[in-house]
This record gives sequence, C-alpha cells and structure tokens, in this order.
Amino acid sequence: MDIGSLFIILALLVLVGIFISRPLLERKNAKITSEEIKEEHDYSALLAERDRILDALEELDFDYAIGKIPEEDYPAQRSLLIQRGAYILQELDKYEGEPEQEQPETRLESAITARRIAVRQGSQTHATNAVLSSADTAGTAQTGADDEIEALIAARRRKRSDKSAGFCPQCGNAVTQSDRFCSKCGTTLA
Repeated sequence: MDIGSLFIILALLVLVGIFISRPLLERKNAKITSEEIKEEHDYSALLAERDRILDALEELDFDYAIGKIPEEDYPAQRSLLIQRGAYILQELDKYEGEPEQEQPETRLESAITARRIAVRQGSQTHATNAVLSSADTAGTAQTGADDEIEALIAARRRKRSDKSAGFCPQCGNAVTQSDRFCSKCGTTLA
C-alpha cells in the first residue's frame, strides 16, 4: 500500500472514532439539558396553574353575580382560590428571580382585572401576561363588568318572557310564539 491510501484509512478511522464517541461526549450536556427541561416544565406548569386559577376566579365572580352561588359560600370559595393563586405567584417569583413588589393577592386581583379588560377588547392572550396595578383602573373595570352582567341577565329575562305563548288548545302542551304546530299532538296553532 502506498502512503496516500494509509492517510485516507487513518482519516476514516478518526472520523469513525469521533462519530462513535459523540454520544458519550454529549451525555454530560444531556444532564444539564434534562435539568433545564424539568425546570422549564415546572415553570410552565405554574403558569398554567395561574391561568387556571384566574379562570376559576372569573367564573366564580360571574356565577356569584348572577346568583348561582349562595352568599354564604362565595367568600370561602373565593378566599381559597386567592390563597392558592398567591402561592402560585410566589413560586413564579422564585423562578423569575424578581423581588415581590406588592402583595400576591393584590397582583392576583390586578391580573383578573386585566383579563376582564382584555376579554372586552378581544385579546385574551395579551391579558394573561399583563398585570395592572392601578386601583383606579380596577374600580372602573369592576363597574363595567357589573353593568355587562346586568345587561346579560336582562336580555335573558326578555328572551324567556318572549318565548312563552301559552298552551295547545288540544292537548295542553306548552307552546312558544314561533310554533305553528303543537310539538306533542300536531294541532295547528293560530
């Protein structure tokens, strides 16, 4: 064999050796990466839990406003959600490394207000990250939310009263104004 072919064989052996040893060298980096992945997963889980609690608080407030939740149960349920949300915000602060500027409960209320405003404006994703700290804005948003809820309740009551048209003269089944025939017996309605 000549010297040129020996160099080619030697170069191929070096490349094969590097290719084979690559997984062994990357294993150290994989440990760091898996730790980072776990930390990122935990952070993501905390963000998801924060969003879930904000949604639950909004739903609880809405249900209370329309009378679905009794007055004696509402404060206990809301305080439980606020405490859980405050804990989640404190854990998020640990991950983000930010010092606490205000009480977690206040920040949670501000986040709820921001989400209500964003829902009204049609940008749900922006509200998740925005946290308003102005008490003036929070008061205005609460008043607007109450007016909106009252309008929804009034519209529903109008719909319910408009629908009823009496009873079928043949079988006594309840009928609505838009019915031309009785749904039970088929009698033509006037």
